[in-house]
Order: sequence, then C-alpha cells, then structure tokens
Amino acid sequence: MPLGRLNLGLVLPQSGPSGIFGPSCQASAEYAIDELNAGGGILGREVAVFVDGGADPSAVAACIAPNQTKRRELDAVVGWHTSAVRRRIVSAIGGRIPYVYTAVYEGGENSDGVFMTGEVPTNQILPALEWMTEIGVRKWYVIGSDYVWPRKTVSVIREFLASNQRPSRGRSDVRLASCEFLSLGTSDFTSTLEAIEMSGADGVLVLLLGQDAVQFNRSFSRKGLHRDIVRLSPLMDENMLLASGAHAAHGLYSVSGFFQCLVTGHSMDFESRYIKHFGPTAPPITSPGESCYEGIRLLATLADRAGDLDPMSLSYHADRTLDYDSPRGHVRFDGRHLAQDMYIARADGVEFDILAQFSHV
Repeated sequence: MPLGRLNLGLVLPQSGPSGIFGPSCQASAEYAIDELNAGGGILGREVAVFVDGGADPSAVAACIAPNQTKRRELDAVVGWHTSAVRRRIVSAIGGRIPYVYTAVYEGGENSDGVFMTGEVPTNQILPALEWMTEIGVRKWYVIGSDYVWPRKTVSVIREFLASNQRPSRGRSDVRLASCEFLSLGTSDFTSTLEAIEMSGADGVLVLLLGQDAVQFNRSFSRKGLHRDIVRLSPLMDENMLLASGAHAAHGLYSVSGFFQCLVTGHSMDFESRYIKHFGPTAPPITSPGESCYEGIRLLATLADRAGDLDPMSLSYHADRTLDYDSPRGHVRFDGRHLAQDMYIARADGVEFDILAQFSHV
C-alpha cells in the first residue's frame, strides 16, 4: 500500500512589515520541497504544502488549532515569522507535531518538538558589536520594533555587557546610549532621528522588522546621519537593502549566517541549483529565504534519523549532535539549535561585501 502524503504547514510572512521577506521565503521553501519530492519525499511520502501568512498571530494560531490540525492532518510545521507568532504556534500545536522555526530570534525556546535553525544574539550580535569596536564604533543607540525579539535581544546585550566574566577589550568598550522601541508599521522617525543625533552615538543597532527598517534607512539617509553614524542590523537582507536604495546604504552593516554574496562551494552550489530550478528572475536568495530551505531539509534529516515524525523521536535525535553541510557551510545541530558561522558585511550600493567571519562550528 502506498504511503499517504505528508502535509506540511508552511507559515511565512505575506503582509505587514515582514511581508518583504515572503517571496524569497516561499521560493526557497518550494525549492526544498521539490528537491525532496524528486528524491522520494520524506520517509517515502510526497510532501504537500499548506501555506499560511505569518503576519497575524491570531490568524495563524486558528489555522493550526487542534481541530484544524485534525481536519488538515498536518504532519509538521515549518516557518519564518516573528517570535510573537512562534509563541502562538507553539501553544496551538502543543507538542503534537514537529515545528521547525527558522527565523533569527532572541534565543531560549525549548518547548517539546520545536527545533530552531535561526541566528541568536549570543552568536550573531554580540561578536558583531565587539568587531565593530575595531573600526571605532563603541557607543550605540538601539532602535527596535516593539515586540519580543528586539526587547529580549536588548536584554541579552545588557546581560553580556554587565557580565561578571572577565571582559574582552571589545566588550568593555561597548556601551548602549539609549534604547527605543516603536510600534510595528512606524513610518515617521522624526523624533527618533533627532534623539540619535543628540545622543553622540557612533552607531545605531537596528532591530526593526522588514519594511519598517527600510523606511528608517531612507529617513536616516535623508537627514544626513549616514555621514557620521554607522548602522548595524542582524536582520537586513538583500531585499531590504534593494528597497532602501543605494543612497541609504552608506555605513550600513549586516550580520547573518548567510548572504547571497557568500562565496563558498556550498553557497555557490545552492545558488546554481536554485537559479536552474526557477530561472534568473527568481526572488533573491536571502538569509530568511535560505533559512526556510534549511528548516525543511533539517526536518527531513531528523525524520530520516528517527524513522518517523513523532516529535519525541525527533527530539531524541535532535539532542544528539548532528553535523552536516548546508548552503551556510558546515553546520552543527545541537540542543535543538543550529550552530553556524556568522558573517559581517557592509553594504556597497545595493549589494553586500563580506568583511569578516565569526566561527561557531
């Protein structure tokens, strides 16, 4: 008897500030699924996809609530979306099916059956802040969207700076001048830009989501602050850079586990296969997009190891170190999180130029 389809709930941003990530996320996810199905699917089952927008936590939770999960017979959920959405999904699923969360986030998620492939502050932002001291950037103004990821990330940074451990020179030099959190969808940054200008900060740590960061970059440049103050963001992909415009790119840095300009055998092979699959007009391969490919392939790898999709079986194998090669290079899945090297890049027009690598594997 042939095995039935494996129904995968794919939760991706399709509207709101994070909607800018949607096309890349969906394209990379579709490619991962097509690639798996061409090779026999997951556990011999063809993967079928149900896509839900990830902008509204209530809507997403309703789509995968217990009765809906039963009706659709979802076998797993993978997605890139905000931490607010993640929390609602974790609650809705209740550990009944596996859930792979692929977005950059604040860290600390340890719910049963939940697996993370995204960057976390300790391996991403903290090394970048220390590296930035080498180019004279020590005093930071933090601007973030008012939700879980930016607020928790700032808490991690403050704990790091106040640590009783012997500080490195870079850590001892880093200071936070001020922190400001703005509602999602903010487009008027007048008072914020004035505060940044008055703060004496060397740099702005941008923890704004998607289109909000694009609007901020444009406003920052129009006011001329880019001449004297740099910006660093852990969520600034190629789509956002293009939308911001070359005029807003001067002094803009990004830190991530993946860039489209990453020149390694793994990344170039992935890009070649991706373009061959979709053609030259495909959405750019961005870090959020690639993370969706990463998450789906991880689900398949864990299922193959466990021999089923039971969340407890997958958790058992996820708690054992898993080393493998991905478009991000050599990575290690351990403690239900993905250890991966990080790269810091500077914007050059509407492209990124990688300047340094932080090794974590």
